[in-house]
Amino acid sequence: MKKHVNIPVFIPHLGCPNQCVFCNQRAISGVKDFIPGSVRDIIDNALSTVRDGQTAEIAFFGGSFTGIERSLMIELLKIANEYIASKRVKSIRCSTRPDYIDEEILSILKEYNVSTIELGLQSSNDSVLRLAKRGHDFSCEEKACKMIKEQGFSLVGQMMIGLPGSTFEKELETAEFIINSGAESARIYPTVVFKDTELYQMSKDGLYTPISLEDAVRRSAAVMERFLLSGVEVIRIGLCSSENLVSDNTYYAGPNHSALGELVIGEVYYNLIKTEINSKCSNEHKRINIYVPKNSISKAKGQHRYNETRLANDFPNVELNFCEDEKLKEYQILVESKEEIKCI
Repeated sequence: MKKHVNIPVFIPHLGCPNQCVFCNQRAISGVKDFIPGSVRDIIDNALSTVRDGQTAEIAFFGGSFTGIERSLMIELLKIANEYIASKRVKSIRCSTRPDYIDEEILSILKEYNVSTIELGLQSSNDSVLRLAKRGHDFSCEEKACKMIKEQGFSLVGQMMIGLPGSTFEKELETAEFIINSGAESARIYPTVVFKDTELYQMSKDGLYTPISLEDAVRRSAAVMERFLLSGVEVIRIGLCSSENLVSDNTYYAGPNHSALGELVIGEVYYNLIKTEINSKCSNEHKRINIYVPKNSISKAKGQHRYNETRLANDFPNVELNFCEDEKLKEYQILVESKEEIKCI
């Protein structure tokens, strides 16, 4: 059971100063119109599902929260604070853009007990930002992250995989920037092409090739490994699945797989296991025990045992046994060689 529960309040496109080529928040969130008077009902309905032992957090997602009309932003923060005062909710977070962060905004967020700011850091490369029509440059991202951390907020970096002009190397650089900015957590979003976006037209015109599922998994896994190595928690991989994301009315192309997160996590485990086996083996062994954290065997073996099959092909003369070790932390791998094997 999850110990932490987010209560999402979607404010699609409110506050966004421009339209990024990939963005259709109404399709992504499933919310076409925002009605401020519905916020209490949204929160109350969500709280009715929170169980004992779970903590709740109100999260203003979808648009650029700090860019909406100031009176509306404060109204929403006041409502959220009522739930903090009654101890039904522990904290507040919001998502926004780097160019809608300044000292005044941060002062307001702090006054109303916002603890976490999720920042759209889709890329740290200026050419990618221009092609995506983000409306700001990398220096704006640097400045926003610095102010957020100096004011004591938790920072979450939201980055994208497969944007126009992006490469695997540029995405690794973006991950490094998020890490070096002091982010506690990150979200990884492979680019999905939705209808009613400029990216949709670019795809139809042959100006953009949507990233394949295989490439999205490979690149996302490598980025996730960098985050894990640096102690940055990855709290989301890919968009939340919903019917409107696979509907012919909204979805056009790209890695919008219902189990994308599972595939990426499986790829991370495969890379970690293979690296660990190769680093621990020098000669010939016939049996290896692969120890993974408790409740992680299915992740390590991969969806439909895909990793198990690949590892069997990588080490054809070896008996591979997956075992749990409750002393291991998440994504820790321990390999125990019983007899010699040939490493590749």
